[in-house]
Amino acid sequence: MENRTSPPNTESTPAVPDASLPNPLSRDAEPSEPGNYRPRLSSFIRSKQENPVDEKGISGESDTDTERAEVATPDEKTPAEQPYHVFSRRKKWELVLIVSLAGLFSPLSSNIYFPALGAIAKATSTSIALVSLTVTVYMAVQGLAPSFWGPISDTRGRRVTFIGTLSVYLVANIGLACSRDFATLMVFRAIQAAGSAATISVGAGVIGDITTAKERGGFMGSFGGIRMLGQSIGPVIGGIITEYFGFHAIFWFLFILGSICLLSILLFLPETLRRIAGNGTIPLTGINRPFISGALSHHWHAPRGSPPLPPPKITAKTILAPLRFLGEKDVLATLSFGAAVYTIWSMVTSSTTALFQPRFGLTDLQTGLIFLPNGLACVLGSIITGRILDRDYKLMEARFVSSHQNTPETPPDHHNKNQLPVTRARLRSAWYLVIIFISAVAGYGFAIDSPHFAPLPEDNEKRGMVVPLMLQFAIAFTATAVFTQNSALMVDLYPGAGASATAVNNLVRCSVGAVGVAVVQFGIDGVGAGITFLLCALVVVGMVPLLVLVWVYGEAWRRRRLEREEKV
Repeated sequence: MENRTSPPNTESTPAVPDASLPNPLSRDAEPSEPGNYRPRLSSFIRSKQENPVDEKGISGESDTDTERAEVATPDEKTPAEQPYHVFSRRKKWELVLIVSLAGLFSPLSSNIYFPALGAIAKATSTSIALVSLTVTVYMAVQGLAPSFWGPISDTRGRRVTFIGTLSVYLVANIGLACSRDFATLMVFRAIQAAGSAATISVGAGVIGDITTAKERGGFMGSFGGIRMLGQSIGPVIGGIITEYFGFHAIFWFLFILGSICLLSILLFLPETLRRIAGNGTIPLTGINRPFISGALSHHWHAPRGSPPLPPPKITAKTILAPLRFLGEKDVLATLSFGAAVYTIWSMVTSSTTALFQPRFGLTDLQTGLIFLPNGLACVLGSIITGRILDRDYKLMEARFVSSHQNTPETPPDHHNKNQLPVTRARLRSAWYLVIIFISAVAGYGFAIDSPHFAPLPEDNEKRGMVVPLMLQFAIAFTATAVFTQNSALMVDLYPGAGASATAVNNLVRCSVGAVGVAVVQFGIDGVGAGITFLLCALVVVGMVPLLVLVWVYGEAWRRRRLEREEKV
């Protein structure tokens, strides 16, 4: 195996002797899986066959829980195995739960608002159409904000970014709770989006820091499922609060919930950015260290080898750097298709109040309840897809190992692992999801407009909602599955920059989604719900060739990018 060169933009660093432990923060180690570090010296790899080591590693976990990179210990001439991350699987789930609760605020803040649109229009003496612009503004800022927070998270750390973004969120909720006119509502709604949206991309960064590609699908699925509870229960909570306490109480509720989340992060969430924390063995200090850190300190030891490089400066170039991802063909095609799916799902969701409330004579509370099928589908779609992603990855890995004449005991070397078809592993189950999504969208509008499925407004019978809500469930389930696949694939394509990659994903889909939400009601008023959503389905059909291109050429594009980066 040939020696690798250091990544770009680094100063010359002395090679690490065989008898010393490489500093996991040093540029002498490079990621082989997302964030995983391997020694540069080929002798480290070769010596594994000659010197077997204890399979329990540092954390006591088996190889089923963590992937390992061979490193030399300070006291031995032969290398010991060091886990990708020293946290136990239980500890990883605890951190995923914390970041998932933080990620809850983006969908919760968006959807808790929908049942209150009518009440807000009356209180501010404006039309529902004008109040709906606050939804568009929220989505637009929701797309832009992570592009600012993501690079900060990937350079300064996950924990400090969470603290900053949630602080902005709390201030915005105080402003919204005290607002009395439409202009104030619009301004603080934008600030609220700026504070809540980045929690998703930063949370994805944390998961990328502590998990390997093999186990990441399940963690990402659960991450999406927990935060999508906001999609499910948000409208119900919003309907109840608006019905009994008025819409201003919604924002006091969010302020209290946000304060609890921020406190939990301060107390329990350690810094996980691998440049700062390594694989969990680097001692944390200052803002990077949680207030309660006793259990974490058992894993800490002083790093050996060359000292860590200082963090890069935050500049306009740093913030705009993730946009370069869009210059890659596989990324652009994947995100464009995902943006189309997200936009149509957003159009279905945002138009629900206007389509159902007057037609079926619903109260604010009842309007909130009809969002439950949509929200439940989002939760199930994310969790189930996470399990499917793990299964698909293991199947593709097994085929790859078999075709390269490796065994689980002698896994493929780093060069070959870069050849593992990650793109196909992530998209393997996408095709039937896309077929269901297109079919459900095509029939959704007609199910609302047709007298065979839904009654005329004067009939006012609730049973007519059954078919449209069933189709909403199918749309939300398959759309969320596509989002989960996209999120996992983006983190895999850009290891070590999970927050920035997810931020670009969010930017593309929310920007396009904001346009869709702004025009959907005009389309429904002009040609009816049936034709509007049929056209939406045809748009997705037209975008399917992008997914085919990624399936056929995505791996070749990814490998060329890896070769280009190694040459630099």
